[in-house]
Amino acid sequence: MSATLVDEREFLAMMQDRMQEMLGLLQHLSKCESSTAALTRPLLGNLLSQAVQIEEVLDSYDAAKNRKWCHVRSLTAAAKTFADASYELLHVRHRLPNYRLLPVQRDFITATNDALALIGHVLVNVAREMVAETNALGLVIEERADIPARYTEPNLKGHLPHDCGTRLAAAGADMVAETVTTLATEFLNLASGSEDVRAASRAKPEDYELCLAASLREESLRRLELRFHNLQSQYDTYVSGTKVESQDTDLPVLRGQASVVFHLLKIATLFAHFYERHVNRQPSPAGGRSTPVVERHELLDSLMKYAVTFIDQYIGCAVSLCQDMLKRYAEVGQVEVAIPRYRGFHVRPSTLVSKLVLHYGSRVQMRLGDETYDAGSSLDLFRANEKINAEKRRWLALEIVRLDLVSEKSEPTDIVAVVRNLVLTLAAKGKLILYEQPLQLPDRLCPTDGTVLEKVTSEMGRLLAMGKIDIGTDITATFVGDKRVLEDIRLLAQHGYGEDSFGNNVALPEKLAYLRS
Repeated sequence: MSATLVDEREFLAMMQDRMQEMLGLLQHLSKCESSTAALTRPLLGNLLSQAVQIEEVLDSYDAAKNRKWCHVRSLTAAAKTFADASYELLHVRHRLPNYRLLPVQRDFITATNDALALIGHVLVNVAREMVAETNALGLVIEERADIPARYTEPNLKGHLPHDCGTRLAAAGADMVAETVTTLATEFLNLASGSEDVRAASRAKPEDYELCLAASLREESLRRLELRFHNLQSQYDTYVSGTKVESQDTDLPVLRGQASVVFHLLKIATLFAHFYERHVNRQPSPAGGRSTPVVERHELLDSLMKYAVTFIDQYIGCAVSLCQDMLKRYAEVGQVEVAIPRYRGFHVRPSTLVSKLVLHYGSRVQMRLGDETYDAGSSLDLFRANEKINAEKRRWLALEIVRLDLVSEKSEPTDIVAVVRNLVLTLAAKGKLILYEQPLQLPDRLCPTDGTVLEKVTSEMGRLLAMGKIDIGTDITATFVGDKRVLEDIRLLAQHGYGEDSFGNNVALPEKLAYLRS
């Protein structure tokens, strides 16, 4: 880094010229009694552009580390953030008639106007403080009487004729089905990736700051914002204006939900950034003024009660829409997969399978022998263990006889020794898994009537039920339902239902990332 200091008079003269356009706009806002009428997209767009440029200039000369200019740098960042947020709010308000939004619990239009009024008030505060700060530095702001007329925004009714024609794209049944399922599935995956943000919408005001320190950090919000932006771009690139779009009336509705969520996420990201970088940061004792341009509780309320709340509501209603769309284009098939090797359908695999099925909203059944289970219910899948364990006990009895490990005619007095020897023999042959080593057996087994084989088989069944051993069999289950859902079940089974033969976690592939949340 250069040790040369810039001439401060030359720097002031340069900023006098470079900041003039931005300061003219801010001086205009500083005189507004109400920001509602003054905030137009042309004005905000230019203010945002100018603030971005001035911030870059100030950073080039380390203004944030200079006592005279650090507050100007902070105010410029505030002007950029809230001009950007206001522009997004105006964009949403203007586009609402085209979004075909599904009904939600709260009045979105009123909430958007309230948020715009609050952010407009913040911008006026920023403008007034910037004018005072730059005047104190010796900068002269030229009066601009042309701003109201120059930055007005006429609101013409109607739209231009749609006379470009339909874009050339196949619109057969297969193409429509593929497009619908691709977009609907991607939205469902994004909905799963948004669970932390959605959960934050139900937080109490006293917990808002904890949410910003955890699930609502700028970094995580920005990642989610970009993913929704990608979905919107995917729609506009491959669907908008094509015959496919007219073949399913739910497609434009889905696009509207994805778009409004994207813009709300952008607003949330801006607020989280400003909170982390400026509001929640302790000012330097040697720095400039530290009077906040926006009160902490106002920013938190706008983030949580507006942006995060409506993100949750619009994602929620669109999830049901996507699941209904997928059901319409479901292709029924079946897939045969191995049951979970570790204790069958216990809690983890049952939960993952049911979560997978519920993610798509399709009806899927699991068939095991002559029994049928609801794959969307973890409790129903867990019930399948009764049949699985009965099958394992039956196989065990046949295997003991086949390998001649216990003679029907013998009457040994030490059944414990026979069971221990049997366990070790089967384990050595790879027929049995030991989960307790060394295996602890009681000196005397529970009394059991019957032959030696029956006593030994009964005790082995008890060890199986207690989870001390498991039997490696080739039992399979058949899942019946939508082929797209079955493909994910097949992938889950290939990865051991998220665990190995000893119940340890196994990483799931990226395609099943929605199961991790």
